[in-house]
Parts: sequence; C-alpha cells; structure tokens
Amino acid sequence: MPKGTLFLIPVPLAENAVAKSLTPYLVDTINSINEYIVENEKTARRCLKEAGLKTPQSELLIHDYGKHNRSSGLGEFFVGLESGKSVGLMSEAGCPGVADPGADIVAEAHKRSIKVVPLTGPSSILLALMASGFNGQSFTFNGYLPIDKAERSKRIKELEMLAERNNQTQIFIETPFRNNSLLEEVLKSCNPKTRLCIACDITADTELIKTMPVANWKKQIPDLHKRPTIFLLFRS
Repeated sequence: MPKGTLFLIPVPLAENAVAKSLTPYLVDTINSINEYIVENEKTARRCLKEAGLKTPQSELLIHDYGKHNRSSGLGEFFVGLESGKSVGLMSEAGCPGVADPGADIVAEAHKRSIKVVPLTGPSSILLALMASGFNGQSFTFNGYLPIDKAERSKRIKELEMLAERNNQTQIFIETPFRNNSLLEEVLKSCNPKTRLCIACDITADTELIKTMPVANWKKQIPDLHKRPTIFLLFRS
C-alpha cells in the first residue's frame, strides 16, 4: 500500500490576516484531509475554521505535538501516513519547520520515505528580509540570542561583525515579552552607523517595518512588548 503525503500548512501570522495569507490551493488541501499534526490544537482548529474548512471539526483527527507531548516518541503521528492517509502539519504561526519544532516531524517523514509537500504561505523571516532593503542573497537566521546580558551583547557584536565582513544580513528573534530588552541591548552594543530593521506585527493592522541606522533608532525607540518581531542587522 502506498504511503500518504505530509502537507506542510502555513498559518496566518496575525489576526484578521487569513485573506492575505492563504492560497486557494491551501484551502482546497485542508478540505481534502481530516488528520493533522499541530503544535496547539485549540489555535489549529480556529485557524482551520477561519481558512474555510468545510469538514465538521468533530470528524478531524488531531495530534498535538506541543512540548508536553513529544516525550513518548513520534510513532503515533505516523500511523495514518503509513497506511496511506494524507496528513497536514501546522505550526503555531507561520511556516512549519522554520523556527518551529515541526522540523522533527518532517525529518521523521523523510526517514520513513513519506512524501513531504510544503505549501505556500507567510514566513515572517522572509517577509521581514524582503522589506528590510538588506542583502537577500546572503543572509543568516540566528534564531534566539542568549538571555544572559553579557553573552547577548557579545553575540550581537559578533553578528554585527559578520554582517560587515561577509556583506550578510543577520536575522534574529526573541520571545515577544523580552523584545524591549533585546532592542535596548542592540542599540547599546552596535555601531551607530549599523543599520537595523525592525519588522513587527507582520501582516497585522499594527504592522511596523522600518530600517534605520542604530543612531536614528535611539531617537525614537518603539514599544515592542508582546509584539511578534523580527530583528535584522546589516552593515556594508
């Protein structure tokens, strides 16, 4: 019996952003399957409903791969796929597998020779890079920086150096409630001429995407508390 297909289903980054985030093909796909592997069941069900799911929610089989449900292994998530059913993988926000624990599910699918199909949708990292005006041919996503202030400052200076030496955009993120602390450290650690792009609330009505030298940001520091934000550094 042929195995099923694992569809990687992006989800909107912000509320009221469904129409500009999801393609018709993605909507057709979610209406062709009834089994999902998700990071958060509640938000996944809400997203499917907003996207135009026609299948009754009671008929869905949803596996939760949140951090409290990964210790027992991944085998249970693949029963349907191994028997020929197509399954959707959904992140909490954005693209599965990108800055997302869903990468483990995708890796396991490849080990099991299960076809993986990524669907088009919003990636906050790429949208921020597109809008930054920085080098889009050479860039690095660094994920989260150290929490310790001394280590974080050291890492920021390293990224600034790499940006200049390699003509490479350096991208990083932080847990939203620590954004202001990170921004403070960036402004303190970087050369005034280094350019910083702050991409905040991407696709939301409150979206802020702006690129300026660090010296200019010091004159008008935005409040990023609890607002999903991508930080990008560049120096040429």
